[in-house]
Amino acid sequence: MRLADRIAQCRAPFIVQDLSDRTLTHLNGAADFAPDMLRCPIRYVLSDELVRLCAALAYSKGARHLDCADLLHVPARSVWVEWCEAAWETELRLYGFKAATANVGAAGRRGALVQALPNGRRGTIRTFWSDGGTDSDVLASSMEAYFDLDTDEGDAPAAPDGEDRRVWGVYDGAEADADILRRCFRFRFERTWAEYYGRARLSIGQEEAIARHALGTIAADIPVLLAFFLLLSTRTGLPRRSPPLERLNRSRVRAHKAPLLDHVEVLCPVMQEYHPAGGGAHAAGRRAPRLHHVRGHLMRRGSQLYWRVPHLRGSARAGVVHTRTVTWTVDRPAASQSPG
Repeated sequence: MRLADRIAQCRAPFIVQDLSDRTLTHLNGAADFAPDMLRCPIRYVLSDELVRLCAALAYSKGARHLDCADLLHVPARSVWVEWCEAAWETELRLYGFKAATANVGAAGRRGALVQALPNGRRGTIRTFWSDGGTDSDVLASSMEAYFDLDTDEGDAPAAPDGEDRRVWGVYDGAEADADILRRCFRFRFERTWAEYYGRARLSIGQEEAIARHALGTIAADIPVLLAFFLLLSTRTGLPRRSPPLERLNRSRVRAHKAPLLDHVEVLCPVMQEYHPAGGGAHAAGRRAPRLHHVRGHLMRRGSQLYWRVPHLRGSARAGVVHTRTVTWTVDRPAASQSPG
């Protein structure tokens, strides 16, 4: 079952018990988002190939998303995006990330609910994941992200509700001032979680350890989401299909089961296949370089994005590269609407 359906049908509240005085605390969790999931007008389900492409765009060398920040916008006031966790984690491991779960081959799913203003440039993000078959295995991040893609250099995005809670920033030191996470995103504990940890009287070390763990459940998703929204804005768009659910849902209703939610499956754009590079003859006395992997590289020139796809290089007998460059043309978003 899709993660969106599991959240929409989730009824188990997230309750924790204080072992010292046995008091119970209801923390904001997946079940609290069931109404939002039912009302969400757009639900995207990404193919494994598209997840890998988005992760490569997000984390390959030279993928400086701040250069493309003016092209980004969330396509609706509320958007759900989900994907297979195995494909996502496998790709992230290529870029030095540690697996979030012990078994990368597990059939878990991840997703993000993005809620934005009408212009699609400001909003909040909450992430979710599942790794089992019960309601208690559907989890929501204790942290939320808020963003303003129009944040000027030297400023910080303003909290959407004006609440004064501690915030964290995440950045990639290699990107320096070009890092979109550094400028446009901030992270904070959701209100009930912030109050819960505030009552716990944690040491500074404990607070930092918990914050780092919580950031790990949401921060790595953000660049992948941005890459997906960037691909959505290209002139050719992304291949999509809407699976017919009418017949299946009639059967589910007769069996007294909740109908499945409509969603759009989004596929990877068709790109010309590439092969390991053939090096040809080398200068006398020089050995051919060993076969090695070359990371992808994203560049922008005006309204066009150039994606130098990851490829193998170094074996003269392995074939010839037909093309390693993919070009996308991006239409600028329409004039910003009033935030309303």
